[in-house]
Amino acid sequence: MTTYAIILASGSGSRYGSGVPKQFIKIAGKTLLEHTVEIFEAAQNIDRVILIIPREYRKLTEEILLYGSYKKIYKILNGGKSRKESSYIGIMSIEDNDGYVFIHDCARPFLTLEIIDRCQQALQTYDAVDVAIPTSDTILELDSHNVITSIPNRNRLRRGQTPQCFKLSLIKKAHEYFRDNDNFTDDCGLVIESGFAKVFVVEGAEENFKITYPQDIVLADKLLQIRQTKAPHSQLGDLKDKVIVCFGASSGIGECIAQIATEYGGIVHGTSLTLGCDIGNFSEVSRYLKMVYAQHGRIDFVINCAAILEMGSIEHRNLADIYREIQINFLGSIHVVKAAIPYLKKNVKSSIALFTSSSYTRGRAMYGVYSSCKAAIVNLGQALSEELRSDRININIINPQRTATPMRYKNFGNEPKHSLLDPRIVALSTLHTLLSDLNGQIVDVRLDGEVGGGGGGGGGGGFPANNQDTLSL
Repeated sequence: MTTYAIILASGSGSRYGSGVPKQFIKIAGKTLLEHTVEIFEAAQNIDRVILIIPREYRKLTEEILLYGSYKKIYKILNGGKSRKESSYIGIMSIEDNDGYVFIHDCARPFLTLEIIDRCQQALQTYDAVDVAIPTSDTILELDSHNVITSIPNRNRLRRGQTPQCFKLSLIKKAHEYFRDNDNFTDDCGLVIESGFAKVFVVEGAEENFKITYPQDIVLADKLLQIRQTKAPHSQLGDLKDKVIVCFGASSGIGECIAQIATEYGGIVHGTSLTLGCDIGNFSEVSRYLKMVYAQHGRIDFVINCAAILEMGSIEHRNLADIYREIQINFLGSIHVVKAAIPYLKKNVKSSIALFTSSSYTRGRAMYGVYSSCKAAIVNLGQALSEELRSDRININIINPQRTATPMRYKNFGNEPKHSLLDPRIVALSTLHTLLSDLNGQIVDVRLDGEVGGGGGGGGGGGFPANNQDTLSL
């Protein structure tokens, strides 16, 4: 059976208080609409997506979707005067009666793939499924004079979320039954009031909150900025005959990337400072890429994992050393990307991988320059993903945890082997990412072998632990 997702994005955002509906506000480089659509694009058990939008924003919506090259968008429909009417419009546009439908608020961009999976599994048993989480606050019931009349037992109370999921035949029947009654704020309410079926509840997530007020955007922007993504599995055989340039390839992760890509038939050009190319010097980077392009007539993938690490407080460090660290760890990535764009944009599809560190979420004393540069790389990559999308250039940021590299050994000495990532694991995640459709994502590579938090936009989700006590190299 076909599973449809209806994204309700037709609200005016009156409580948000902006001149533009909140679904078109940009957070972390993309509109709220894009973040939400990408969740369902990444969900394997969702077949088709229907957007319900404000009529006057149809042209803007179509432009946004054109840039995104989304594959599952089935229909774009003008919404109604109420949530109930907009939901009705979406449901009745579906000709099937035997499928499933997920109805989701566009203003919830932190929905995870796990929640979608739980809903899909529950629909095998139940005709209607809702998503909810326990309430951590005490709930008060007041009278018209703001006097407490009761305090319900919160152990039985839940905070409702979306998606709300149904067998199509049921929700169509419920909507038709209450066609002339607008006293409903959600679709599960229709089913419950009709008595046609019981509604089963699956566990949601705290981060699956609804953006309603301006202050919510501030929180959402930060959460999306640090949100991490799972690197999808790709066919590494697709590296065959691809021209790959890797900066920082003389040791560690870069060396492993070059080795693995070569094993799968890639045409790899690896360089580094010791091999004669200083990424802190734009002319040297530009000259190297020009040489590769002249030899092969194209460049498909570019990777920069070159970095240096110096320890010391700002007060006592030499300014020349600080400038050099910034030149390599931040400006180096700018040099690589800027020099690579003219060659990569000639392709139907190409990709860039930059590297950050788990310390980017919060700086660590004595390593402030390094961690701040790595935070800047995240911001740079997310901004460039938007700038370069029209040129069909994807750019992602690889975020490995502590890795057994020569640079780490030189800075920290001997450490238990089990506490460090094998650089080949990081290299494999990088290559999988280059071959994927991910764009603007932080791809987290973890010691437990998991990549990302398993949910949300672009196939991932979850939020990083506080890693200020470690540096990934």
